[in-house]
Amino acid sequence: MKSSSTFHTAGSSPTEKPVFDFAVRDEGTIWLFTPQTAAAFDFLSEHIQEDAQYFGDSLAVEHRYVYDLLVGLREHGLKAVRG
Repeated sequence: MKSSSTFHTAGSSPTEKPVFDFAVRDEGTIWLFTPQTAAAFDFLSEHIQEDAQYFGDSLAVEHRYVYDLLVGLREHGLKAVRG
């Protein structure tokens, strides 16, 4: 028996959120990578230099390094969403 719920037939519901490890925001010359999961925090502590710049909880990344960081995240099985 099929449900008439649009959310059910679409495979999602309002209470389910996709799991992303990082929320990424373009702030011009600096992009902010905000960890959302324990895996994201682990990645930062294991792969980012200690003298990296942070803005609150977010890693501040110069725009020229964003692509390489995104590739590195993907290679480690992490997902990022632009937010």
